[in-house]
Amino acid sequence: MRKVTTPLTKEVCDTFTCGEVIYLSGIIYTARDAAHKRLCEMLDRNEPLPMDLKDITIYYVGPTPTPPGKIFGSAGPTTSSRMDAYAPRLYDLGVKATIGKGYRSTQVKDAITNNHAVYFVAIGGAGALLGKCVKKAELIAFEDLGAEAIQRLEVEDLPLTVAIDSKGVMLYE
Repeated sequence: MRKVTTPLTKEVCDTFTCGEVIYLSGIIYTARDAAHKRLCEMLDRNEPLPMDLKDITIYYVGPTPTPPGKIFGSAGPTTSSRMDAYAPRLYDLGVKATIGKGYRSTQVKDAITNNHAVYFVAIGGAGALLGKCVKKAELIAFEDLGAEAIQRLEVEDLPLTVAIDSKGVMLYE
């Protein structure tokens, strides 16, 4: 296991090996399918996005409401395949990593390899534990989406497993 800090670059992504466990720290962004759809609609209209996609990590999470006195709610991963219609375009525009759970399509795998990126999985069912890794949370866009709004998170030692490495090796195969 090794500790890694964002932003993740092409050079860093090329060092990951499928099945490797890492602890990720730094800035990541939350976004699920509704947010992905809006981002792509904004791109279609040539509108500026709420964040720069270069070398960012997107976490497919719909957090529970934040309890009083806490920074963030439960932060378990959601099923990644729901973002597969949008993910290749975002990888092509600079996203270097996504975090979720489950299998990804061939199109996503191809986008990952073409862009020297990576797909991580987080442990499903461990949302309360993962939420404790969030040290700061800031709403960035789409507040009306509630739990699906885009948030900028600062995380510390978020435990992840490499599920698709930049060479296209897939954990689920």
